[in-house]
Amino acid sequence: MGVPLRTVIPYPANVPALFEAISDLPWPVFLDSAGIGRYDILAASPFVTFVTHDGVTEISDEHGKILSEDDPFELVRRRLLPYSSRSELPFTGGAIGYFGYDLGLKLNRIAVLDKKASGLPDLAIGIYDWAIVVDHETRQAHLASNCRDPHTRNMWEELLERLSKPKTASRETFRLTGKLEAAPEYPEYALAFYKIKAYIDSGDCYQVNFAQRFEAPCVGDPWQLYLSSRTANPAPFSAFLSNPHCRVLSASPERFLKVVAGHVETKPIKGTRPRSEHPATDAFLAQSLLESEKDRAENLMIVDLLRNDLGKVCETGTVKVEALFEIESFATVHHMVSTISGRIMEPNDALSLLRSAFPGGSVTGAPKIRAMQIIEALEPFRRGLYCGAIAYVGFDGNMDSSIAIRTMAAANGRLSLWAGGGIVADSTLEAEYGEIRDKAKAMLRLLESPHPSC
Repeated sequence: MGVPLRTVIPYPANVPALFEAISDLPWPVFLDSAGIGRYDILAASPFVTFVTHDGVTEISDEHGKILSEDDPFELVRRRLLPYSSRSELPFTGGAIGYFGYDLGLKLNRIAVLDKKASGLPDLAIGIYDWAIVVDHETRQAHLASNCRDPHTRNMWEELLERLSKPKTASRETFRLTGKLEAAPEYPEYALAFYKIKAYIDSGDCYQVNFAQRFEAPCVGDPWQLYLSSRTANPAPFSAFLSNPHCRVLSASPERFLKVVAGHVETKPIKGTRPRSEHPATDAFLAQSLLESEKDRAENLMIVDLLRNDLGKVCETGTVKVEALFEIESFATVHHMVSTISGRIMEPNDALSLLRSAFPGGSVTGAPKIRAMQIIEALEPFRRGLYCGAIAYVGFDGNMDSSIAIRTMAAANGRLSLWAGGGIVADSTLEAEYGEIRDKAKAMLRLLESPHPSC
């Protein structure tokens, strides 16, 4: 193992320009607080990559490629274990990427139907040896590494040179080449809605998070689309991930699981109202969400589900609800958010926690297994990345992750995006369908504008 490296670099006025400086390197990633959170994390050139399709994970490193049918969460966990380290920065090396929702079907032993694949890997994770960390609170930036990869020291000066004079990359203009098509369309959505209501009325389940996918053919590089998205809809867990298989553009407002020194925090979202341009109306909508018995009940169901998920790997008596029914406001919607905490029980770790709670209860329903079975039966598409998690897991054992909502993905010449909502006993068809449109509004507005190319 090498001696850690850390170099102070100028605090950037334009963090995306730093990403531009490394975006031509393999597997670049940008975990972007979009001006809302404290830290941005950028990295590239992982020394190990994991790509999972249909239960088989391809693991690539400098020695070549191997295939494994083992649990991909455990594969990543095993590879991280030898690289233990400590740093006061949030990330100086470790795993970054996404865990797709469909991994949860196997974890939870859900019978899988024959559906058209999403075109995305079920998992795409790199293990990175260096990162750029931008701290907006202290207005400092660092290039940092623990030098677990022997090649890092040799490329250090090149990295510093790139970051000292970031250049705008030449990119092919991104554009849709056809119409965005929704699945299910309204009549099919309505049919599924009433089937879910029948399940709920019969006591089969309490809540089901049902989604709609929008998809269109596309060409070009989605980076400029991402820049437009982060301006129009800034979100604290934004991300841009690029690899040979897909480009991921996320504006997620929702933390899934955070781990710092064994302390766990999760912040599920349940309850949504649209924003208004008129301040009085906007305030009324936020207050109506806060006072809604339906939304409070829906939120509480997911809080209880997550308390149970955390309890599987946390010390007895440490799982606590820190806050209930708080309102957080974003560009196009108000959300109801609660906060649950706990402390991991050894020998569990961050990836044990992620695996035990995956996928997040806020995007399944309750009880989780039955809700996932109904989703599998009624949604006409594979979710793929959607409702999975975008995460980093550091060599220090710390983790932060988001639920992959308000997220677009480009793969195989298609752009996909999704939106969904929790259906409960008091739900009405028009309100639930309208909530999907509210959640997708910022993405659809970008793509359906008179000038949809970027």
